[in-house]
Amino acid sequence: MKRNDKFDEMIFSGEYYDCNNKELLKYQLECIDIVNEFNNSKASIDNLENRTKLLKEMFGSIGENAYIEPPIHANYGCKNVFVGDNFYANFNLTLIDDGKITIGNNVLIGPNCTIVTPVHPLDVDERLSSKNQKNLPVVIEDNVWIAANVTILPGVTIGKNSVIGAGSLVTKDVEANSLYYGNPAKKIKDLNKK
Repeated sequence: MKRNDKFDEMIFSGEYYDCNNKELLKYQLECIDIVNEFNNSKASIDNLENRTKLLKEMFGSIGENAYIEPPIHANYGCKNVFVGDNFYANFNLTLIDDGKITIGNNVLIGPNCTIVTPVHPLDVDERLSSKNQKNLPVVIEDNVWIAANVTILPGVTIGKNSVIGAGSLVTKDVEANSLYYGNPAKKIKDLNKK
């Protein structure tokens, strides 16, 4: 399925918009169809080529040597996710990709991880209004390892060569060449620079 420039302008703007717009919901549901096909595809050596083809159709872009263990879950069927080369994600990767998610080269993601881009107003009246969501991009730079059960919140950048420990909640930017973990994730130590 092709990207829709009209919707890209709205959801990538960083401004509040109506996430219940009927045209947008129709586009969103169409994007999700291919994820369901990928998740139900046969796990066999003979089917790897078909899975790779589906990944290329699902994602905004995806590099060479990408492998994802199904199931994967994504609000926009991964259309707003842009991934580099040598990417690996274990099962139950959840991409709340209403906004843009950019993932560099040589990134490893453990099982049961979630990356979130949407933000809703704290004020109840604003939250119930028609302009009730905005999206903040998430960037994961090259050579990052995200261990199991990590959640990354909207607007976060994870610097190159960093490691996020299992079970962490990443609420703020992560320095390059660093180990972070905890809830919320905090810098534990510097890592060797590459």
